[in-house]
Parts: sequence; C-alpha cells; structure tokens
Amino acid sequence: MPPVTVLRLNLVDPDPSAAAARYRAALEMAAYADARGVTCVQTEEHHATGDGWMPAPLAFAGALLGATRRIAVTLSALLTPLHDPLRLAEDLAVLDLLGGGRLITVAGLGYRPREYAAFGKDWAGRGALQDEVLQTLLTAWRGEPFRYRGRTVHVTPRPYTRPHPPLLVGGASRAAARRAARLELPFFPSARLPELLAYHRERCAAYGTECRVQQPDARTCLLHLSEDPARAWERYGPHLLYEARTYASWQPAGARSAVRSAARDVAELRAEGVYRIVTPQECRQLAQGPDAPGSLILHPLCGGMPVDEGWRSLRLFTDEVLPALG
Repeated sequence: MPPVTVLRLNLVDPDPSAAAARYRAALEMAAYADARGVTCVQTEEHHATGDGWMPAPLAFAGALLGATRRIAVTLSALLTPLHDPLRLAEDLAVLDLLGGGRLITVAGLGYRPREYAAFGKDWAGRGALQDEVLQTLLTAWRGEPFRYRGRTVHVTPRPYTRPHPPLLVGGASRAAARRAARLELPFFPSARLPELLAYHRERCAAYGTECRVQQPDARTCLLHLSEDPARAWERYGPHLLYEARTYASWQPAGARSAVRSAARDVAELRAEGVYRIVTPQECRQLAQGPDAPGSLILHPLCGGMPVDEGWRSLRLFTDEVLPALG
C-alpha cells in the first residue's frame, strides 16, 4: 500500500501582517494538492497563541472543502469541549454536506488550561464537557428531537454521512480510551502507546463494542522538500525550530506526542529527525524503504515559512515524489 500523503496547514506566523496572504496561499496549495492526488489536508485548533496558530478550524475547513473536490480534510484535533454542543452539531453537519463526507474530525481535549480560560470553560471539568459534547453530536445527528439540558431540541440538517460524519476520539489517556470504547468511536492516540491500546481493547470487550484504532506511525516526521537540504536548513531551519519549540513549550510534563521535539537549536532539530528537510530522492526512498511510514506529512508553511519556499517544497513533492508512489 502506498503511504497516505498529508498536507499540513496550521497557518502559524509570528508576523501577523502576512496573515491574509498566507491564508490565500494555503487555499491555493490545498486546491493544487487536491488536483494532483494528495490524500489529505490536515489542520488543528489552538487559541491564545499570539502567532495565529489556527484558531478557527471550522471556518478554515469550510474554505478548504469549497476549494477542493476530492481530498479529505482532517481536523486533528478539534478542541470539542470549547464548542457549544448544539452549534457544533450543526456546523459539522453542514460541513459534512458541503464536502460530501470528506471532513474527518478528531475530538481532542487539549492540554493548555489557558485555552479553556479564554472561553470561560472549566479546565478541571473538561472530561465531563467532552462526554457531553460527543454524546450530543451522536444524538443530534440522528435527525430526531431529543432532550438536551432539560428541554427538547431538534438539530437540522442531517449530515451527508450515515450514521454520522467521521468522528474519532483523540488522546493519550485511559479516560480517552474508555470514552472511545464506550461510544464505539475510533480511537486516535497521540503517539504509539501499546499499553494504552491494550487497555482500549479491554474496555471495548467490556462494553461489547467494536474496537477501532487509527494510530500515528512509530516514527512520525514533518517534511519539507528541497534540492539542497543543507542550504535550506541554514535559511529556513529557524521556522521549523519556532514551531517545534512553541509546541514543546505547551506540553505538560509526561505528555506523549508523535511530533514532540526536545531540540534547543536548529542543529539539534536537524539531528533529531522529527522535522526533516529532504531531497525528492530521499523522500522517495523514505516512502519505499523497508521501514516506510504509513503517511508522508508535508508541512510547506511551517512556522512562518516564506510562501514562495513553501510552494517550491510542495511542487517538488507533487512533481517528483507522488508519481513514484503509485
């Protein structure tokens, strides 16, 4: 099986004056990738970052779905406890209709109390909030009136996908594994965690539910393509480092993530291998080698990367790597 190909777009940019051009470029890149056979475009949700790290993934997903025709659009992850459950049911139903079932949502709790404070949400009660929103989504999408917080409500329109739009439960905790098993939703752990998957299987057996898991590669890396990686690291490595260090600074002690970096400078980031700048030939070898990952994640606008350089990376990928993947 050829690897899944992913275009990651989170629109991070320390320079806010460039935001409009960066958003336009992101939509153009998605349309370009869609026309050339890239499998998926992925975005995420964060708030109170100061650098524009995708705060409005539903609006962005709608724009992506409108700009494309075939490619899947993945929200990984959507911080579902921060959303009003009924409004989220409506929004995701409409996006599912617009995309003909192409939207995939990974429901996550997040790991930053600051984001909950920004929306007046209870960080300590985030598990209960997640239970409520997920159960509300599944009930609302049946298309029938139901009781919600003491009143009868009816959410329309019904989604395109039956019985409901693609929805996964993300996380790295036993609570997330239990929640996925109880609701019979696919489990999406944030890293390769064999002991957690074993626990998830136990809970599925206990609940009598189907056990479905989608997990990241054992070694996940974010890719940028260049004909001259050494020069690209020198010129553009600081953009990769900016994102890596920002993301790492949010992680609580003991957090487990497939793309967490411990690098303190560009040299350490390059040696570490979470973020990689490779030639097209090296990318082909990575995809076709004995330890080939299940997905190739291209990150052309990483950390405020200049748009022109992002386009060079994307075109190298679509022109010189995709045709070799079959």
